[in-house]
Amino acid sequence: MFKKTHIASAIIMAVSCQFAYAQQEDNASVNAEKDDIEIIQVSGIRGSLNKALAEKRFSTQIVDSIIAEDIGKFPDNNVVEALQRVTGVQTTGRGAGEVSTVSIRGLTDVHTTVNGRDIFTGAGRDVALQDIPASLLSGVTVYKTRSADQVERGIAGSIDIKTNRPFNFDGQKVVLAARGIYSDQPDKVDPNISALLSNRWEIDGAGEFGALFNVSYSETNYRDDTITAGAAFPFFTNNPQAMYSPYSRIPEYDSQGNKVWQIGQENGLPNTPGSKLNVEGEPTEYLIARDAIFGTSFTGLRKRPAASISLQWAPVDTLEITAEGFYTGYENESQNAMWFSNTFENGNGNIETPTIFDGTNVVKEKQAINAGGFQSGDFSYGKTDSYLYALGAQWQASEYLTINTEVVYQESEFETDFFAMRFDRVAKGLNVDFNDNDGVPGIAFWDDPNTAVNEADMAAIQNWNAGTVYDNGGGNRGDSTTFTFDAEYLFGGRFIDKVKFGGRYEKRTAEEFTRTNEGGIGNTSVESLIQQLAAAGATGDGSGIVFHVDDYFDGRADTFSNFVTADGGYMLDNAGAVRNVYGLEAENVYKTLDIEENSYALYTTTNFFITENISGEFGVRYVKYEQDMDFTAETGTNTNIFDSSSASADVSKLLPSLVLNWNITDDVIGRFAYTNTLRMPNFADLNALQYFTDPLTEGTKNGTGTGGNPQLQPEESTNYDISLEWYFADSSSLYATYFLREIDSRIVPGRKVVMRPDKNGDIIPYALSAPVNASEGELSGLELGLVYFPDNLPEMLNGLGLQASFTALDSSQKLPEYNNDGTISGYVDSSMAGVSDQSYSVVGIYERDSFDMRLSYVWRSEFYTGNEAAIFANPLQFWNRSEQSLDFQFSYDVTDDFVVTFDATNILDDVYQSYYGEGNENIYNFGNGIYSRTFAIGARYSF
Repeated sequence: MFKKTHIASAIIMAVSCQFAYAQQEDNASVNAEKDDIEIIQVSGIRGSLNKALAEKRFSTQIVDSIIAEDIGKFPDNNVVEALQRVTGVQTTGRGAGEVSTVSIRGLTDVHTTVNGRDIFTGAGRDVALQDIPASLLSGVTVYKTRSADQVERGIAGSIDIKTNRPFNFDGQKVVLAARGIYSDQPDKVDPNISALLSNRWEIDGAGEFGALFNVSYSETNYRDDTITAGAAFPFFTNNPQAMYSPYSRIPEYDSQGNKVWQIGQENGLPNTPGSKLNVEGEPTEYLIARDAIFGTSFTGLRKRPAASISLQWAPVDTLEITAEGFYTGYENESQNAMWFSNTFENGNGNIETPTIFDGTNVVKEKQAINAGGFQSGDFSYGKTDSYLYALGAQWQASEYLTINTEVVYQESEFETDFFAMRFDRVAKGLNVDFNDNDGVPGIAFWDDPNTAVNEADMAAIQNWNAGTVYDNGGGNRGDSTTFTFDAEYLFGGRFIDKVKFGGRYEKRTAEEFTRTNEGGIGNTSVESLIQQLAAAGATGDGSGIVFHVDDYFDGRADTFSNFVTADGGYMLDNAGAVRNVYGLEAENVYKTLDIEENSYALYTTTNFFITENISGEFGVRYVKYEQDMDFTAETGTNTNIFDSSSASADVSKLLPSLVLNWNITDDVIGRFAYTNTLRMPNFADLNALQYFTDPLTEGTKNGTGTGGNPQLQPEESTNYDISLEWYFADSSSLYATYFLREIDSRIVPGRKVVMRPDKNGDIIPYALSAPVNASEGELSGLELGLVYFPDNLPEMLNGLGLQASFTALDSSQKLPEYNNDGTISGYVDSSMAGVSDQSYSVVGIYERDSFDMRLSYVWRSEFYTGNEAAIFANPLQFWNRSEQSLDFQFSYDVTDDFVVTFDATNILDDVYQSYYGEGNENIYNFGNGIYSRTFAIGARYSF
């Protein structure tokens, strides 16, 4: 095999620090008589944590790692779930049967690589980490600081995912694994299977060959139920201005065109009792109430195939050639069954007096008469296929010079189809409690005793008329070709240890496609729609258009337990019949965005020694991005009329970095790092096209608009890190890091009001939002981590261990507030989105010869998540309540080769909640969601 002189040098340095791996004899072996470096094999929880600590200790950068406990036995379903136990990493977004969002030190701009190679999904800049199954991985490294030889993107940090290679094993290796995973909300059992086949052999005169094939397949049925109190608006009391009725909503402008109140205020309208607005020139007392209440039952089935292949050839000891392929697939079909009801008064004030939260003018409970509402059945089908191919060589040109070069091609394509239909009605009346149970609203509809149908029954199709159909689709795709060259020269001198230099070129394309189609039929009941669909050739008798939701919100809200919506899957399967009934034509997708980006990078780094115990790395990276962008919009209806525009951009940066490592004692290491990183704008954010949506809520006079900004510049971050690491015993360590991120040119939503015609031809205001570089921010924090396996315990307690981490964050940014013309009127101090002030994880471990178990608890404090649409928003900000999760894992070694497992996730089964405005979780509660608990039994056989 390849002689890794550099690794040998690192091991000699490690020995000089008197560090010893704590693991059983059969887990590691080093043959001192060979020039080759043997692979250190680890098994069990303690062995995997030990190897992760070794990687942390001997890395020049500040890193944290997760190592598979054994081949094919990564401790979680996907990368995101595994990362929630890493110090400084926070996860959220448990919907759709999995944790989907990862942040490092509170920031979600995470750069992702597989075996050091950039990887992305569709037209994005990064991969959807949850698409990568844990069964394909050997380990994950989280880089919290960056060397100049690494790609500069990702202000939050970088995650490198490592897959298995044939030269990692001594010879033949076969691993077969299968799990059955039960989810309680959908009441389904899903498969998760994987297989690894690997071998290596020598051929006389041709060197050594290795081949590995790893495949995985999983399915997930999921169900998430939510219930939400809508946005807050000002309402009249029972003593309104003379031109208006009691308890009606106060307009933004009065009859003379004078502004009454400002939409989209960061902190909302004053909510002290007796607060007044100037209406028609008269100071008028107001109440603050929600305009609506709504909920969803989101169900679906997701499939994920994945595979990797690795071929290695070492024709001589000094040359190693690797060819690899990596595939991830994603297929998802989901039905979002939504109910929605307005809660403002259309009955001229003939309601009971609302109940107010004590000490405020905010309404807790009220009635509404003749409230409009709808049920929406939205079906979405999405499919992604991503491929990566790589060919590289590592050549030890001399005892001192090593050269690496690689060419990588990848492509990823996402396509989607969407069908939705509304059922509409006007309810006789309702009672609503916007905060019935610690943030969970309650609602009850009235029945009209003078009619045959029960209007309070949300599942009675006789209550509903057929509404608008939305027939949309599209997708995106991206590809890239990347060439890298790296050379490393080992000096081994007194001051300079080694110099590394190289370059990177990448040609990247990103394209987006869309089609939009919608239409309605007037005065048609759902019962009549069923008959019309059957006549148009829909399958069955047309009744398949109705989707039934049972056991809504698991009985945890004071509301109805059943309701109906349109079945989007039935509509998609019978698209021709639905379009026929609605008088629509099938439309083809057209390209809206086409970007070509060429990026170049050159770097050099120097590893040096200041004294025997102080070493470091200094580096400089130069990067340049060139972008050519084309945008196309359809300007006619079914006429194939298009309008095109183009733009270009050119960005270059020089990014220095410095890392110092100090071996204070044999067991204590101190580190300092100064680095610079970038966040390039997402390709979708560069799209100059603008899309406008008419008001969705009855009585709302404002529409919304979204668009991109081709003039966006990258965000820049200057980073400082100081850490102290104490390796006080075998397999045990205590470490702390203080860090500071100073971020310039932050990309935040810009806003202005655009007057344009709605679908009826009336000129109305639209709040247009588009990203702009209009903010700056600062993030600082402290990380503490502990891995501890105590010695000298009683026999029964041998194998007990603890893994714990704590992160405290302090973030600030200046968010602009806007005048209607889009000019900035001022700035508001705010936290950064997604940043919890505190988070921690505690993992209790118990490991014996034949079994091991782990109980993991993760908690994070409340956090700001972003802003509501400006047409609502009083207050403007969304906040999530604190979140926690408890998971359990157990494995038993039936034999040396056969292992059975059991695990459970989301054991606490909490309600995940959000609210408007910092500190307003009671009076301005917003969303509530419940997600599945899972229980899994599995088996793994290896030989």
